[in-house]
Amino acid sequence: MSTHARPLAVWLAAATDEQLAALFAAHNVREDVAWSDFFDAAEALLEPASIERMLPRLTLEEATALHRAAHGEDAGEEEASLLALGLLRPDGSPAPSVIDAVRTREPPVVVETSAPEPSTEPATARAAERAFTSVAAIADLLMLASESPLALLTDGRLAAGEKRRIAEAGTPADILDDLISIATAAGLITVADRRLRVSTSGDAWLRHSASDRWTALTEAFRSALPRGLRTDAGGWLPVSRWEQQHPWDPSWGARCASIRTRTRLLGLIADDGTEPEWAAPLRLGAAADATAIERMLPAEVDRIFLQNDLSAIAPGPLQPALDVRLRGIAVRESTAQASSYRFTAESVAHALTTGETAASILEFLGEISLTGIPQPLEYLVVQSDQRHGLVRVFADPVSGRTRVASADATLLDAMGVDQSLRPLALSRDAEGLSSRVGRDTVYWTLTDARYPAMLVGPDGQPLVVDRHPNPESEHGAAPDYTGLIGRLRAQQGPDADAAWLDRELEAAVRAKAVLRVEIDMPDGTTRELLLEASGLGGGRLRGRDRAADVERTLPVRSIRAVHVVDPSEA
Repeated sequence: MSTHARPLAVWLAAATDEQLAALFAAHNVREDVAWSDFFDAAEALLEPASIERMLPRLTLEEATALHRAAHGEDAGEEEASLLALGLLRPDGSPAPSVIDAVRTREPPVVVETSAPEPSTEPATARAAERAFTSVAAIADLLMLASESPLALLTDGRLAAGEKRRIAEAGTPADILDDLISIATAAGLITVADRRLRVSTSGDAWLRHSASDRWTALTEAFRSALPRGLRTDAGGWLPVSRWEQQHPWDPSWGARCASIRTRTRLLGLIADDGTEPEWAAPLRLGAAADATAIERMLPAEVDRIFLQNDLSAIAPGPLQPALDVRLRGIAVRESTAQASSYRFTAESVAHALTTGETAASILEFLGEISLTGIPQPLEYLVVQSDQRHGLVRVFADPVSGRTRVASADATLLDAMGVDQSLRPLALSRDAEGLSSRVGRDTVYWTLTDARYPAMLVGPDGQPLVVDRHPNPESEHGAAPDYTGLIGRLRAQQGPDADAAWLDRELEAAVRAKAVLRVEIDMPDGTTRELLLEASGLGGGRLRGRDRAADVERTLPVRSIRAVHVVDPSEA
């Protein structure tokens, strides 16, 4: 056991709960880590492996200061920050294990850079267009994920099949990972069971205007930036300085390039590295102001043209709330400033399963249509509504089985022999079909097979079930170290010196080490013994006196200090 951990253990014991939580979070300490007391914590934090994991997270200023301290110089203004990270002792000096780790690294190099230049008008226009395109692409991504959660690989990346599906919908595959990172930072999507799902926050975001969407994304992006890129005012450093901000992180170059790409996708920097006018307030720590970028975005429309061929044309970007609802009824065919949609029997049936009715659909379309409702479209909606619910799915309260009923015996016969429904093991009786499979599973299987199924409750009324309910966003959830800190404080005694002495003696006994022990004698004098530790218990230390070659038992309370003797000197 290293005595160098003692100053850190004493500092940890005196630190506030907030300081401890911040330190543990910086070191990515698990909430259930098996530490018994602050001495365990100090030793673990000063292990070479722990230090090697921490050094890449240091900012340029912190790394420079720690490198100076490791070479005997003053850490300067960053001393408090490094102490809070457990890398300096209260006297401002690093522990030997920190010194060893730092001295193997190159000193950080600071390269002077200038403040960002304002973008030209053409560059500003291109940045605004890119921001608008990125916001729309994230909305499309969320719409796809709400219809069917996106499968992820074990490393968290999108599966190849999902990338192809999204690319076919119009979003370039090479920016998908960056778009997902932006959406994740904003809490719009969450990961559950290796699937990407839209959160409740994401569902609400979809109904915001384009400028409000952009504002939410950019402010969340700023909040998620690494420490090295943030300023004390809450903004970020000029982009030209980003590459040097984490000098001891070998992966920082790739991470920095990715963050810079996201910055460009959000229109916060132009292609030539200059800064659009709307990016400056965000960089300086102020709230996002979308006024400037709004002037360069195409105006949103709230009306569409409905046509006899069951298509719909929006003469400009449709207001998001209207677009979301329309895409729940029709299939969007093309994306541009003028989007087109097509109504099909399947799309209308899908809307009916999510709670729409013929009346609500026709009322909505009538409100936003500039051309009225064409007769073919009205006929499609009414016919789909009449067919919807022809098959009723419910749970039998007596047997517990799932029942499938319909007034159309031919339809029941068709379901009974449908090979795609074999997993349901449907059995026919006089009242219809039944299955041991759960009600919801039967319902969605029939819906996927394009049967006009409807869930009904015990009272016979239709039920609306969300197939992929939006989970609550876990965005911003921090580790909870309350239990760990409470456990450490519970083991904290009133006398830190006595507690440390006990640990030193226990470690010496386990290692059968030779100790130089200073003890207080009854006459007030101090005596030094060279003792080979052999046991500790009952408040007494036992061991063989090397000088007298006899066994001695010493009261621990009489021991002033102990020093482990190097085996070569023993």
